[in-house]
Amino acid sequence: MPQPIGRDLDETRKHLLAWLAQRLPEAGQLRIDELRGPKDTGFSSDTLMFALDYDEGGAPRRQEMVIRLKPVGEFGVFPEYDVALQHNMMKALADTAVPVPAMYWLEEDPAPLGSPFYVMERLDGLVPSDSPPYHSEGWLYDASPDDRERLWNSGIDAMSEVHKLDCRKPEFAFLEAPSAGQSPMQAQLAYWERFLDWGLDRSRYALIERGFEWLVANCPAESKVAICWGDARISNQIFRDYASIAVIDWEMVFVGDPVADLAWFITMDRVFTQGIGLERLAGFPDKAASIARWEQNVGRPADDYGYYEIFAAWRFAAVMARVFLQMKHYELVPEEAPVDVENLSTPVLQELLDEAG
Repeated sequence: MPQPIGRDLDETRKHLLAWLAQRLPEAGQLRIDELRGPKDTGFSSDTLMFALDYDEGGAPRRQEMVIRLKPVGEFGVFPEYDVALQHNMMKALADTAVPVPAMYWLEEDPAPLGSPFYVMERLDGLVPSDSPPYHSEGWLYDASPDDRERLWNSGIDAMSEVHKLDCRKPEFAFLEAPSAGQSPMQAQLAYWERFLDWGLDRSRYALIERGFEWLVANCPAESKVAICWGDARISNQIFRDYASIAVIDWEMVFVGDPVADLAWFITMDRVFTQGIGLERLAGFPDKAASIARWEQNVGRPADDYGYYEIFAAWRFAAVMARVFLQMKHYELVPEEAPVDVENLSTPVLQELLDEAG
């Protein structure tokens, strides 16, 4: 994905230093080193990384930090982007078995850097790449099959820890609950229908419309709900020695059936292979093994997996349609290109819907 648009790093450094000086009044000689954006950043977020050097009590200090900002621009991927939600979620996870970076500060005032943001610890590790896909090149492509298996299973185990949490605890009270008389899945479908009406000309996307009608008609009766990470996949985890050390990117978190996360985890890997004509690398466990590991971890069956598998492929198709419309808006792809209608997500969704009948 392209880099974030329109951020002057010199100007950002100046304003960030002033803001940090207020947060660290006992620190002296604050200096920001290596302010940069990540190599592969999507339009749905604006991420910056830097090293903060300062003196404290006569001793030099250095901390590696990451800033996540609400995206700026007139054409977003989502109708809203809540940095406070992401910050609060990772802060609430700090004392759980879910690995997350330390959260430093939340700033909801857009004045300091142009949009709300939070600052967190930067961990020393590796993230599987979406662009280029990790099945095509990179450090995971070069890894041994045994190491790939270890990484995948560690990713499932970290995700499983999310699903073991009690979403009724006070520390998670900020998570939005469904309306009275509405199941969590019905609430999700209502949200995604609003997304369609807001972000797409629905008459252009016959497959997405077909998928949405199927999801509404076949909505399961949920009996077990938990915290759902929302964007559960290995590309949203940080790994060290092929073990997950952080679960990140909580912008799509919701309360619902955690089988939705499991299906998204598996289906996203399928989209980034089958959807673009790549062979899946040796070592990665298959769907059956992945489901079995999750079931053992959380102590329950993955009921209605087929439904949530279609929900995963459908959600990704809807998001990718909006992403490609955004790319057209910024003239990164030609206006006449059909990529918003047919892309890496659509072959998988088409196949799953055809199988479901």
